[in-house]
Amino acid sequence: MNDNATKFPSPFEIPSPPGAEGWQDMYPYYLVFNEKLKEKQEAQFWFCNSQHWPFPLKPFDAISIDFAVKGVSQYNSRHLLVPPANGLDAKILNGYLYMSPVPVAPEDIAARVPIFLERAGHYYQNWESLLDNWKIKIKNAIAEMDAIKFEALPEMVATADIFSGKGADSSSDLLNSYDRAIQLVHEAWQYHFEFLNLGYAAYLDFFMFCKTVFPSIPDLAITKMVQGVDVELFRPDDELKKLTRLAIELGVDEALMKGSVDETLAAVAALPGGDKWIAYWESVKQPWFNFTTGNGFYSRDKYWIEHLEIPLAFIRNYVVQARRGDRIERPTEELRIERDRISNEYAELLSGDDRATFEAKLGLSRTVFPYVENHNFYIEHWFLGTFWRKMRELSRLLTSLGFFKEPDDMFFLTRTELRDVMFDYVLGWATAAGPTGQPVIYERIDPRKKIHEALQGAVPQPALNTPPDVITEPFTIMLWGITSETVNSWLAKPDNSGILKGMAASPGIVEGPARIVRNEDDLHLINEGDILVATITAPSWAAIFGKIKAAVTDIGGMMSHAAIVCREYGLPAVTATGSGTKIIKNGQMLRVDGSKGTVTILDEAA
Repeated sequence: MNDNATKFPSPFEIPSPPGAEGWQDMYPYYLVFNEKLKEKQEAQFWFCNSQHWPFPLKPFDAISIDFAVKGVSQYNSRHLLVPPANGLDAKILNGYLYMSPVPVAPEDIAARVPIFLERAGHYYQNWESLLDNWKIKIKNAIAEMDAIKFEALPEMVATADIFSGKGADSSSDLLNSYDRAIQLVHEAWQYHFEFLNLGYAAYLDFFMFCKTVFPSIPDLAITKMVQGVDVELFRPDDELKKLTRLAIELGVDEALMKGSVDETLAAVAALPGGDKWIAYWESVKQPWFNFTTGNGFYSRDKYWIEHLEIPLAFIRNYVVQARRGDRIERPTEELRIERDRISNEYAELLSGDDRATFEAKLGLSRTVFPYVENHNFYIEHWFLGTFWRKMRELSRLLTSLGFFKEPDDMFFLTRTELRDVMFDYVLGWATAAGPTGQPVIYERIDPRKKIHEALQGAVPQPALNTPPDVITEPFTIMLWGITSETVNSWLAKPDNSGILKGMAASPGIVEGPARIVRNEDDLHLINEGDILVATITAPSWAAIFGKIKAAVTDIGGMMSHAAIVCREYGLPAVTATGSGTKIIKNGQMLRVDGSKGTVTILDEAA
């Protein structure tokens, strides 16, 4: 390892931020480090997964960790038996998620290979039909979630229910609705990973084959061979661009440029041709406005369908660019031409079995690659957006009944604690004595709100404990960008060279001023020509990619959303810098070399 240091701090050495003491009580016992397991947990290498969970979690939001970690792990270890990789151990520290890959013992790998090949082969050979079935399953889950209702209990059970001999009443319906909502989230996260690990595996197999037959091939050349594919995750942004072009064509674009959503839509509707634009706007809302500016893992995330001012603001930006003559559409055709050129050039270097294998692995990669991004729309955006909407309905109901002071307070309880609150409600209703309610609930909620606020100022360690000499787990490398080199850079003492090194994620060299974006609420601060610097980008930030010159992220590998989106939009990107958001300041001029994976700070902040 690096001479400057050989290990990161132990999780048991890191203090709680001032005011956040006792944060461990906000989360399930199995999600926090435990002194009784100190020897085992200090022997593991943990990395901070700020790519998916970049903010401290409220207690209820930990549901996303529970079911996501279980889902990804079960497909590796129990369904597919991925030869070198089991699941991911997960723990929270000061509100942030840390993960530790669970390796397969070397002596057990060989026995898993034929099982994996049989099971993975079945999916690869029947990809389209199985994927069609997957869409039916997830759409059914969305529809069932959307149909769930949370209603106040009646003063008296209806006479019809008495005379019919029904026996059960609406209190059972209320509890069952909550239980079913949680079960559906569990099911959806399993659907999430049914194909995802296989998508990564096929790409990794192609990647490693290319590295074998073309030892000097750049990583970016391999990624370019699968670019330019049709991805539904980009459809929401594509629809905004179509709405922009249609507005200009119909001559209603000026009416879009000011006022509230209601005022704008009324102004458009009053113009000749405005009804046509309004009709198209309404037609794309379902499902494409079920899209969050976050990542879907937090109750705080805002969805377009509930905040129409968000897509309208993006359209206004596109109108300005389109009027100026800028191209607002993704350069998909150019990417495909380059993809085919590179693929053909490398194919020409091979012959016989090697060429046939190359073409077969490339073809499979292109077949499975769209799912790597498309699942994100169906699960994180559409399904989870529906779930969070239902949970907000429940929070408003319980607030109106006096359980919470503010609707957001509900999310400071875990999902099991919330189930107890609901039973408190139905029990108090049944006895007519009333629930225990607020006095006891706020013994938990009030301290947690203060703790969560204190955690916002915590800066997570990038990793914990002693890293392995060589990181080989493929998903850790490709998805999170955590390699032996990046870990060494995290351990190294800061230098004054003004050059940050990361992963070459999308090619090109540009210069421009830095704009630090901590979360989606900062997106409006981005100006034309800025270089976006973020912990990680969300797929739904695509609408601002027409304004920026490049992207720089703290974490993320070649298959991270940031890398994929930048390649599809033709923007340079450097990921896995580790500390870009901490070192770079707003306004500093940067040179981003997405081909070499370097970010050079050219001057001080303006």
